[in-house]
Amino acid sequence: MNSIEKTKPFAKLGFTHLETAEIVSNLNKLLASYHIHYQKIRNYHWSVVGPEFFDVHEKFETQYNVVKLNIDEVAERIRVFGKKPTGTLKEYLQESEITETTTPLTATQMVKEILHDFEILLHQMNKVIDAAESINDRGTDDMIRGFIVQMEKTHWMFTSFLKDEKSVLS
Repeated sequence: MNSIEKTKPFAKLGFTHLETAEIVSNLNKLLASYHIHYQKIRNYHWSVVGPEFFDVHEKFETQYNVVKLNIDEVAERIRVFGKKPTGTLKEYLQESEITETTTPLTATQMVKEILHDFEILLHQMNKVIDAAESINDRGTDDMIRGFIVQMEKTHWMFTSFLKDEKSVLS
């Protein structure tokens, strides 16, 4: 990359190519993890059995619909920067910090796995916010902060599902 490309602002937003590359890199990493997370929740939605079936089945469907919308927002934000988001399963599996699960799980194990994914996603979201703040990218910052608020509420709900009455009353 020559010195002009390093300092030339992206015409629509006013960011340099290096600033754009940093944001896009972080957004693509988040996009990859979000896709693996989405597929896990879909799989769990289809696979949950037992006494918690109706509640967990419905909550997983609600959650994967939220995630699907967030995935679209992240990909479109990358396009705002004039770049193309990663788009293959191979790329997502290579880039994601979230891993697939292959063994049958109980509803409780599924919820614990989703909570673990939330920790990874929240960490990645904070990295995106750090990158956005460093270049005063308010659009990306606002979008990701909204995702965090959603996820924190869902985290609380899933965590509450895992607690039994004895631990709640203690």
